[in-house]
Amino acid sequence: MLSVHTSPLHQPGTGDAGGMNVYMVELSRALAEQGVEVDLFTRCRGEGRPERVDLAPGVRVRHLHAGPRQALPKEAMPDLVVPFSLALLKERRRYDLVHSHYWLSGQAGRIASVGWGIPLVHTAHTLAKVKNAALAEGDTPEPELRVRGERQVVGSADRLIANTVDEAEALRSLYGAEEPRTAVVPPGVDLRTFGPADGRAAARARLGLPADAFVPLYAGRIQPLKGPDVLVRAVAELLCLAPGLRHRLVVPVIGGHSGASRQGTVRRLAHELGVADVLRLCPPVPQERLADWYRAADVLVVPSRSESFGLVALEAQACGTPVLAAAVGGLPTAVWDGVTGLLVPGHDPVEYARRLLWLAGQPAARVTMGEAAVRHARGMSWRTSAARTIEVYEAARRDALRVGQGRRHAPAPAASLSWRNEKAVAQV
Repeated sequence: MLSVHTSPLHQPGTGDAGGMNVYMVELSRALAEQGVEVDLFTRCRGEGRPERVDLAPGVRVRHLHAGPRQALPKEAMPDLVVPFSLALLKERRRYDLVHSHYWLSGQAGRIASVGWGIPLVHTAHTLAKVKNAALAEGDTPEPELRVRGERQVVGSADRLIANTVDEAEALRSLYGAEEPRTAVVPPGVDLRTFGPADGRAAARARLGLPADAFVPLYAGRIQPLKGPDVLVRAVAELLCLAPGLRHRLVVPVIGGHSGASRQGTVRRLAHELGVADVLRLCPPVPQERLADWYRAADVLVVPSRSESFGLVALEAQACGTPVLAAAVGGLPTAVWDGVTGLLVPGHDPVEYARRLLWLAGQPAARVTMGEAAVRHARGMSWRTSAARTIEVYEAARRDALRVGQGRRHAPAPAASLSWRNEKAVAQV
């Protein structure tokens, strides 16, 4: 597996680390439990970690030296694709298949799969065209460089794995993906970590939250795409609708800044709208601690403008907490509208406020939804995701054996990379 721009070891909710990091770690563990050995290659950032980290039995994280040994913005990553690929090709171990995550890794995967003569499976996680169609006001669109790079990877991969039917359709309609090469494999949830455990009251006691508070929770990166501003505005609208709710309203925001966004942006907006007193801004936390926040909340709010799946929604439901989410991307798959949570069309803060007010006044409905949410999440395990992923791997390998080559296509010229890399690509 390849992850050029972010390490599976990074804390989700910080920088560029999020659901994709959780996905790679949990899928790899589940694959290993079913007999598939996994090496997860990422870039060495000079963080003091050894070149090899044993993540779980059969799963290793490998750090490659490609470019400066320091954290770099995602915008600098295209220049490191070729150095990363060249370092990867020095590996002497024989691999059966390469599985890339995100478009930058897909570019490295194209080179590696040719060099090693093995199939390439790619999971996009997010798509530039989908993100650009749902930008927040003032947000920066994804560059054409990425769009071209995604199109190349989609055209070159032996198999594409989409999280949902909607994502598979986007791959076909926006990028020309061939239907026979596109498989839908929903992610899972770590049921050993995320579950109701000892209940809401105990979780609140551990976190220092009032037992009688109404707690809408946000968990995710602080960036316009994830919509934390929608939640803050919705809280302001909620207190206009029900001023008496203020004395028992607590809104934890768990997450770190991503890219050019800063947590201070949320704080400033809260001050401007007069709701800073009910917000609790907290840094990202380990998964075990995050599970307690889910259990303590009355509802998880996921107001994303674009979301390939929304693993946090599934994690919260596994803990017995209903979800209030935007009806975008994979969230209608993750959340059963009216049963395990509520979906909101669009991003109007007033609509979120109205649903929050309803949830605040319906404790019995919250309990019923929470119980249904646990049952819903238990049907979506990483074990099932891994079994279906292995089927995709096997299909890619069968096709490769039929044609006698490890690739369907030779890689196109590196139009998605910077001009400085063209000579290196030609040499590869």
